[in-house]
Amino acid sequence: MRKLLNTIYVTNENAYLSLANNNLVCKVEGQKELKVPFDNIENIVCFSYLGCSPALMGTCVEKKVPINFISPTGKFWAKICGETKGNVFLRVSQIDRFRDMGFQLAQNEMQAKFNNCIKNCKRTLHDNPELKNDQEINKTIEVLKNGLIKAKECTSRESLLGIEGNCATAYFSTFSNMMSNRVLADTFHYRNKRPPLDPVNSLLSFFYTLAVVDCAAALETVGLDSYIGFYHELRSGRASLACDLVEELRGLVERFVITIVNLRIVNDNDFDHQVTGAMWLNDSGKKKVLQRWQEKKRSVIYHKVIKEKIPLGLLPYVQSNLLAKYIRGEMDEYFPFLL
Repeated sequence: MRKLLNTIYVTNENAYLSLANNNLVCKVEGQKELKVPFDNIENIVCFSYLGCSPALMGTCVEKKVPINFISPTGKFWAKICGETKGNVFLRVSQIDRFRDMGFQLAQNEMQAKFNNCIKNCKRTLHDNPELKNDQEINKTIEVLKNGLIKAKECTSRESLLGIEGNCATAYFSTFSNMMSNRVLADTFHYRNKRPPLDPVNSLLSFFYTLAVVDCAAALETVGLDSYIGFYHELRSGRASLACDLVEELRGLVERFVITIVNLRIVNDNDFDHQVTGAMWLNDSGKKKVLQRWQEKKRSVIYHKVIKEKIPLGLLPYVQSNLLAKYIRGEMDEYFPFLL
């Protein structure tokens, strides 16, 4: 089993990363703020304008530690990674398999996504007895259950997209009902993302981006091409397969956002309000939620397919490995992650 190491999140926009004696060194305005042994790092996520030294980037390429550059507002910019050395035959099989079975995989992903949305709704009803008879949440559960049936029976990608859109609209129309912290929950009315216009949407967009980064790294690790997907359209610069894999993991992100909102980990002061209406996590907000995110990734879950307990942070690697096995023909079916 792969060892879960550390993901380094650099949130200060004025930070510069370099390498010294096999240590990652972070400096802000010439002052050393952080020093971490390089061998303890598996991923670097940089919300910085200044970037990294050539020596650090070269070592990251050599040791297959990706550096992800993300704008301070949470938009993915670029990734530095080493030469692709995965099995070329696996990548050829990936293309062939997706051409033949891509739609079936997309159906399975959407069914997993809807299932996990239902689980989040039911978790809310379980944790909050006063909401047991909440008509909006119960109606959303019925819409999602109907979406499960329709997704299994539909015959085209276009119709599947329509089903997904209807389910997403219903789910996010009651998303605020799942949060007990009404100060932030009442700011959320619907899902918006380019840009996010309220704290909850800002959190969702931020962690969806991090989930895509994790999935892209995991897919490349097992030898798959993260840019060749089966559901999201191919687009230059977009890791379409990572976006596909995230669909089954969105429920985890959404439950995490609900939790940190309910626990009042963040408040309105942790967001920057732009004159355009956009709202982004500020530096203090990022530090708060990233600390909790790292703790969450270290929590242990039982994986029903491999029948093992794993840290949650390894889930993208386990699912990527299962997908690779399916593409190689070692498994008759790919099993998405179900909450």
